[in-house]
Amino acid sequence: MPQLIRVRPTKIELVKLKRRLSLAQRVQKIVKDRLSILTMEFLQTAKETVEAKRNLLDAMSQMYRALSIAAGYHGYVALEKELLASKADVAVTTGLRNVAGVRIPALEFKEPAKSMRGYSLLETSSCVDHGAQLARKSLNAIVELAELQRGLELLGMEINRTKRITNALEYIIIPSLQATIHYLAMKFEERDREEKGRLKRVKVLLARKE
Repeated sequence: MPQLIRVRPTKIELVKLKRRLSLAQRVQKIVKDRLSILTMEFLQTAKETVEAKRNLLDAMSQMYRALSIAAGYHGYVALEKELLASKADVAVTTGLRNVAGVRIPALEFKEPAKSMRGYSLLETSSCVDHGAQLARKSLNAIVELAELQRGLELLGMEINRTKRITNALEYIIIPSLQATIHYLAMKFEERDREEKGRLKRVKVLLARKE
């Protein structure tokens, strides 16, 4: 049974409670609509995350095969030398995007300039360059997956929070307001009946005296 709200049993309080109930019902609709948007975004992000993981595994597998071929062609010592020469910092640009009030990070892998390549195309085979291209593709896939997974985490947290608000409105706040309004309305109706009964008795007594 919903718990009654402790208020003074006056008609002014009854009017205030009706206004609060109307506001709570409007808020409930807004929150439910927002929950639907968040849920759809979560499902879409989950689908994209699965695809991103698949792309990352494919890119890493292709890169491993390319580097294995390059190692077989150049030898591990020579390949390690070329890889050390091409070592560079990874640059990622960051931003934010808003999804139904949730601020989700937006990440983008910044492709290094071709002039920054640490190995010479004339002194190495195309296997090394192909492996480097696949390495950049793998890094891009890692950044994309990181963005999606963080977005999925934030959306999941916000969905849980929004569900708690929705449940509080649906099962606690609104039923309590409705029960209190019903209780006060019944109380006022009972008072009106008692008042009418007293007036009738007074009229009867006055009529007898006359």
